[in-house]
Amino acid sequence: MEGLKAAQPDITLHLDIEGKIKHVSHSAAIPDSDVENLRGQVWSETVGDVGGEKIKHMLDDARDRGVSAFRQLNQHFPSGLKLPIEYTAVRLGEGQGLVAIGRNLQAVAELQSRLVAAQQAMERDYWKLREVETRYRLLFDSSNEAVLLVRASNLHIVEANPAAIRALGVSPQGSEFMAEVAPDERRHFEDMLQRVRDQGKAPAVMIHVGQSQAPWLVRASLMTAGPGPLFLLQLSPVSAEATAGTASETVSIPDLVERIPDAFVVLDPHGSVVRTNQAFLDLVQASSESAVVGERLSRWLWRPGADLTVLLANVQRHGNVRLFSTTVHGDLGTETEVELSASGDRESNPKHICVIVRDVSRRLTNNAHSRELSMLVSSLTEQIGSTSLRDLVKDTVGIVERHYIESALKLTNGNRTAAAELLGLSRQSLYAKLNRYALDGNGQPQAED
Repeated sequence: MEGLKAAQPDITLHLDIEGKIKHVSHSAAIPDSDVENLRGQVWSETVGDVGGEKIKHMLDDARDRGVSAFRQLNQHFPSGLKLPIEYTAVRLGEGQGLVAIGRNLQAVAELQSRLVAAQQAMERDYWKLREVETRYRLLFDSSNEAVLLVRASNLHIVEANPAAIRALGVSPQGSEFMAEVAPDERRHFEDMLQRVRDQGKAPAVMIHVGQSQAPWLVRASLMTAGPGPLFLLQLSPVSAEATAGTASETVSIPDLVERIPDAFVVLDPHGSVVRTNQAFLDLVQASSESAVVGERLSRWLWRPGADLTVLLANVQRHGNVRLFSTTVHGDLGTETEVELSASGDRESNPKHICVIVRDVSRRLTNNAHSRELSMLVSSLTEQIGSTSLRDLVKDTVGIVERHYIESALKLTNGNRTAAAELLGLSRQSLYAKLNRYALDGNGQPQAED
């Protein structure tokens, strides 16, 4: 009996041969007490402008062949309720008219919305991870201190920053770090690493490393990573002679700030601009630094005065601010969605405040693309009843995956290497997916031979 109840339709419309509703019956899945008021209305007039054409095709198929294909419609009820319902029309005996049988798809529509929301959340998490990786890479490569990553299991070097390669003369990858340590100091060095394993930290030790066997002070910390944990080794020269090879290669902080791709601005305690980089000038569409120095940052923010006041108050209270969302208005009329991160030069009453302004407009979902993606996913509901849920989910994931691959290729003007980086894929994985979805390098369907 339970199987019979599950097979019953959620709504049944008895129609005359022209499609006018003569009688309505429904189950508890239709939460509308005014369903009976559909009686006497033309069915095609109860489904909105888009659904009328679908109903015309269904009625024509039912009259000609006896039964129509399943189609999804947004059924409008007298109370104002709108539900996604999948209908099929069947012709009754001679002169008996037609019957339309429908099933409520509201639960399926909610499931699809959750799937799209989950994909968007994954994309946001991916961009956060990319930001962390970018910061790590910038610090790792620009550090004046020699830094190495070695596997905890065999002390093979996984990665070495440029300072370590220059100063120690070690191979950047693959070689064993212990071979670079003076033989009579290896036991001492191993004891220090064992203490880090057991206690999480240990005092620095001095060892002689590299071809010149110069003395270095080594600190170690343990990092979890796949396929196994890593040691982060930080090496500081003990004597001036050890740094002679790198003394001429000092890091210029102003040059680094000028080359940062994100906008950088220094404010006084009142929010007036003291120093900027070129990225900030491009963002606010100013011709030179002199055109913005002395101006309050609120001149370019979404709510002049309010945003800057909140930002300064939080820096005063907490010492820093992260991911403060607002909009920057350029002097020539552009509007850019941004995130602000700020920090004072000291814990309380800072004299200068550093602000990083990051353009996040490329991260925000384009409304047109969202509508296109929603339409593609919604089209799969027409397969419900003829395709298993597992296949429907697989097809939905495929549509979403193809959509983001096409978007990445458009953002990078067809550059596959850049698109693979945006998506967090290897080039080989991206090529495999392009072949799977028959896309060329510009995100367009491949022409058939």
